Amino acid sequence: MLRSFILPAIAAITLLFATWHVISRQQPVVQSPPPFAPATSPYPNRVAGAGIIESRTENIAIGSHLPGIVETVSVKVGQKVRPGDPLFVLDTRQIRTEVKLQEAKLAAAQAQFQRLADEPRKEDIPPAEAALRQAAAQVAQIEDEFKRMDRLIKSDAATESQLVSSRERLAAAKAQFDRSDAELKRLLAGAWEADKAVSRAGILQAQAELEQRQIEQERHRVLTPTVPTSDAPELEVLQVNVRPGEAVDTMAGRSLIVLGDVRQKRVRVDIDEHDVPRFQPESRASGKVRGDSQTEYPLRFVRVEPYIIPKRSLTGDNTERVDTRVLQVIYEIEKGTEDVFVGQQMDVFVEAAAAQ
Repeated sequence: MLRSFILPAIAAITLLFATWHVISRQQPVVQSPPPFAPATSPYPNRVAGAGIIESRTENIAIGSHLPGIVETVSVKVGQKVRPGDPLFVLDTRQIRTEVKLQEAKLAAAQAQFQRLADEPRKEDIPPAEAALRQAAAQVAQIEDEFKRMDRLIKSDAATESQLVSSRERLAAAKAQFDRSDAELKRLLAGAWEADKAVSRAGILQAQAELEQRQIEQERHRVLTPTVPTSDAPELEVLQVNVRPGEAVDTMAGRSLIVLGDVRQKRVRVDIDEHDVPRFQPESRASGKVRGDSQTEYPLRFVRVEPYIIPKRSLTGDNTERVDTRVLQVIYEIEKGTEDVFVGQQMDVFVEAAAAQ
C-alpha cells in the first residue's frame, strides 16, 4: 500500500521543484544604464544623417608616382608642410646613373656638331693646297713631255705608242689636278648642311632623352601638392603610412601620407535618399560627436555634392542597410574644432519642415 504512493509523491515533489525554478528565473532583469546617452535632435522636425569629420581641403591622400623602395621619409605626423616641400624619396641610384649617361650622350652630340661647325680646320688647308700644287706641277711636267714627244714623232724619233702613252699620262695628271682642286674647294666650303642638320637632330634627341630621365628622377621625389581650392599657406600631416626601406607601388586606394588643412574642419554628411525631399540647405544644422551627446557643434552649410552615391560609411547600426544611396552634404564646424579630430564620426541634425 505504501509503495503505491511513493512514485506519485516523487513526481509531485519534482513538479513543485520545477515550478519553483521556473518562477525564480522569471524575475525582472535590472537594466543597466547605457555608458553614454544617445544623441538627440534639438529640432522637433529634422533630417538626420551620419557624418565624418574631414579637413577643410578634404583629406589629401598622397601616393607614389612610381613603384620602388623608399629611401627617405621627410615628414612626421603633425608637421606643417608647404607646397613643394619633399614628403618622401624613392631609391634613385639607377635613375641617377641613367641621367649621367644621357648627359654624356648629349655632350658627345654637341661635340660632334661643333666639330662640323668648325670645319674646315686650319691645319687641314695647307696639305690640301700642297696637294693641288703638286698636281699642277705634275700636269706641267707631263704636258712638257707630251709636247716634246709630239715633235719627236714628226721627225720619226719616237714611236706612235710612246706618244699615246704620254697623252694618257697627261690626261691622268689633269684628272688628278681636278680631283685635288675639288677636294680643296670642298674642304674650304666646310661641312655639308645636311650633315649639320643630322647632327642638330642628334642633339635634340639627346636633350629630349636627358629631359625624360630628369623628369623620371624628379618623379622619385614626392612633394607636397598645391591645392588650388585652398588659401592655406600650410598643410598638416595627418597620417604617415610609409617607412624607409619599405616597398611601395602605384595601386589606387592606398594612402602613403594623408594631408589636410585642419584650421577649420568640415563634416561630410550622408543624407538618405528617402530624406532628400525634406532636406533644406538653408536650414539650421548642428552635430554631436559619438560618445558626447551633451556638446553640440553648430554647423554652417558649405555645399551639396549633387550626385547620389551608394553609402560607404557604415555606422554599425543593426537597422542600417548596405544598399542605401545617399546625398553627401558638406558642413563647416563653426567653433570648437580643436576638440574634434579628422575621421571622427558625428551625428548631424538638420532642421526640416513639418511633415504634411
